[in-house]
Amino acid sequence: MGKELEQVKRKGLTRRAFISASAGAAALTAIGLGGCAPAAPQQNALAKAKVDVEEGATWVTAACWHNCGGRCLNKVLVKDGLVLRQKTDDTHEDSPDFPQQRACQRGRSQRMQVFGADRLKYPMKRKGWSPDKPNGQLRGEDEWERISWDEAFKLVADEIKKIYADYGPESVFALGGSEVQRALLLMGGYIPRWGSVSWGAWPQTYNLVAGAPGYTYDAPDRLTMRKHKLIILWGCNPANSSAGLPTYNYLQVKKAGCRFVVIDPRYNETAETLEADWIPIRPATDTAMALGMMHHLVSNNLHDQEYLDTYTVGFDRDHMPTGDYPEFTYKSSDRKELKYQAGAPSPDENFKDYLLGQGIYAAEGPKTAEWAEKICGVPAATIKKLAEDYVAAKPASIIAAGAPARINSGECLPHALLTLGMVAGQLGRDGGSVSATMHNSASNGGDGLVSSGGAGLKVELPKNPYPANQFAINQGEMWEAVLDGSYTQYKGEKKEVDIQMIYEGSAGCLNQRVGMTKGIEAYKKVEFTMALNYVLNTSAKYSDVVLPVTTQWERPGTLLDGNREILIFGQKVCDPLFEAKSDQQIAEGIAEALGFKASDIYDLDETQQLFNKLAGSTYVDTDGQPKPLLTITAADIAEMGVVGEAQQGRISLQEFKEKGLFQIERTEGDAYTYLPFKDFIADPVANPVKTPSGKFEIYCGILAAYIERNGFTTKDPLPKYPHILEGYEDGQADGYPFQLITHHYQRRSHHTFDNVEWLREAWPQELWINESDAASAGINEGDLVRLSSRWGTVARPAFVTKRIAPGVVSLGEGAWAQLNKDGVDEAGATNTLCGPHATGQGHSGYNSCNCRLEKYRGTILPDAQWPQRIPLA
Repeated sequence: MGKELEQVKRKGLTRRAFISASAGAAALTAIGLGGCAPAAPQQNALAKAKVDVEEGATWVTAACWHNCGGRCLNKVLVKDGLVLRQKTDDTHEDSPDFPQQRACQRGRSQRMQVFGADRLKYPMKRKGWSPDKPNGQLRGEDEWERISWDEAFKLVADEIKKIYADYGPESVFALGGSEVQRALLLMGGYIPRWGSVSWGAWPQTYNLVAGAPGYTYDAPDRLTMRKHKLIILWGCNPANSSAGLPTYNYLQVKKAGCRFVVIDPRYNETAETLEADWIPIRPATDTAMALGMMHHLVSNNLHDQEYLDTYTVGFDRDHMPTGDYPEFTYKSSDRKELKYQAGAPSPDENFKDYLLGQGIYAAEGPKTAEWAEKICGVPAATIKKLAEDYVAAKPASIIAAGAPARINSGECLPHALLTLGMVAGQLGRDGGSVSATMHNSASNGGDGLVSSGGAGLKVELPKNPYPANQFAINQGEMWEAVLDGSYTQYKGEKKEVDIQMIYEGSAGCLNQRVGMTKGIEAYKKVEFTMALNYVLNTSAKYSDVVLPVTTQWERPGTLLDGNREILIFGQKVCDPLFEAKSDQQIAEGIAEALGFKASDIYDLDETQQLFNKLAGSTYVDTDGQPKPLLTITAADIAEMGVVGEAQQGRISLQEFKEKGLFQIERTEGDAYTYLPFKDFIADPVANPVKTPSGKFEIYCGILAAYIERNGFTTKDPLPKYPHILEGYEDGQADGYPFQLITHHYQRRSHHTFDNVEWLREAWPQELWINESDAASAGINEGDLVRLSSRWGTVARPAFVTKRIAPGVVSLGEGAWAQLNKDGVDEAGATNTLCGPHATGQGHSGYNSCNCRLEKYRGTILPDAQWPQRIPLA
């Protein structure tokens, strides 16, 4: 092994790439595809054994349902309810225009999730919990005992009744799990949560500055992108976060002649794959760099003045918003609608003067590249060169993931990047875009071309008397609300609250939201906590009652919208394991124990709902109109045992079931091209964007008004560089010299898969640290490091590398927290470190976190040797 590693080093590959390659080779060897094949007699024997074992087995499309956005095709070979092996997409020949939907390492390890030894087998409760004595201080440490489903439903129902009677519906905090929430609505409702997570500060900023809803998909489609001359991936790493096709699509763009630049504190896996130019940057300072780029363009008259005059308001004193716009109403799903009457700001408040440091902004000074360098750490010459390259390359796009805007007061960044696209005359021209196209839109922008139908539920549930826009608790403030009894609803509007029950569906809010140390305190304070899950993740670990749910492999089936061109039909692989039930079955059981009927919350079983989704599935034809996807016969309906009508579609249900995938085949110049803002750019008067002015708003008064109304922080109408709570400057001033970033990691999809031993062995949870910082701290490769923030402490082994900027450390997000007796999280969960701040539009600031580090004197087993969480054998 040492000799192989040395050879790899000589060839210039990274240690990380070597580990990935080694893991892949080991997997190939394990299934008989490795380079060290057995001798011929052994091959014959193995082949014979394989035929015997697999005789009568069938391939079934198995769902990979986790929240990475990749949505790849997984198939499993099933015999008698057992999965013998997995494969990925082989439904057609692979080509760049019609690519296979190949699974990543996470999807290929899915069977270890479903059939792992740590599957929750039975309903269970904490030994130290009883309705009369909750003993909340034992949550997370207590032992478990098995109970029957009848006992479980009665315990849960009795506790719900007690809490509703003693404290009222407003004492129940539902963190997720819409199925059981349906039962809670019958009891009088619950308090929900709100706030942006994955996309950081992009949602409302994009909507209000660009006047469009498409912050997730407003990028050129993958074929149009091949005409690009330059793509800047700003904090974007789909090779990890949306594994599957995105990086492959970008490779085709690179082969077509496009240059890639990656701006990121880490030389990430996408940059490595694309051989991109890497610009390392300090976290939470990206806005300063964008301003430095714009200053260089404007001060040297390289900007596109005609574009700015035509399509924007707020750039200079001659093009400020006027006061004669009609009242504008902005609606969002979890906030009250905002009625905004644009005023007429002084011409002195224009962006150009702010950028150049003139007029009323003279005291603030110009936002030169040299000014930006002192903040973001990027050399001024690099900032200027990239600005010149960006304005000259036609077309060019800035594709930013949510990560750079997952910072406190992060609205400044998407506002600044959009403005940079306007100053350069790129936004909307020939497919040029600036957006956070990640998740299932990564590398392939545009509206969805294939969609599933609805479930067809018609049961009328009571409306929640505690709607999100009036009662929801922001995720950055929710743990403090539980502990302190109050929270901010809007500016000047505090609400009193007495949370006594926390319900968590099959998710991981405790682990995945900022301020987890406060979250654990909150869990230990209330009277009752319950969770549904198939493994003992962090939320389940700190609950009183845990109910085992089935995975998607044990249910009738599911439809998964992937990238815009596909629909996947995940089917039942096996019967429910042990005593697991589906979320719907559990919700119905709780409803009945509460004294209601199952039909009060669901009027259709899960198979009928699946049929309705299949029957309602559509694809967009070449004429741009949605058409029925599936031909369904009377025999199909009878086989499923459902109610429905035969119909004609593009492919048969049987073909869809056999392939497990429908995919639209693309060709150059076809009808599925997507060009963001095409109509607006062609005629801005006839096709205004949905802003008060009808144009892109560099001076965006409505965004400032929206954020001020939320009541957490304020934002200037211009894209200024503000004070970032726990940003670079705060860390330097307060003795926390390192900034933490929380990258997506190959081992997990957020917190999912963290328990899979294969992945734990291949990708240990390591602390990335620059080799110069490690040398200064006396830290060598593999040494245990104690990393502390204002909020908590973790300990993890060091990965010493040149691939991260000095002064920055990084941990993969999603590790399941494991606090020792001293309160040190030995798993390295990032939200042990990230503080519970609610800023801006109420998003989470995962990547603005100040830390300090030192060697850790304790011992920690390698990840692959940790015992699995098996509460009951």
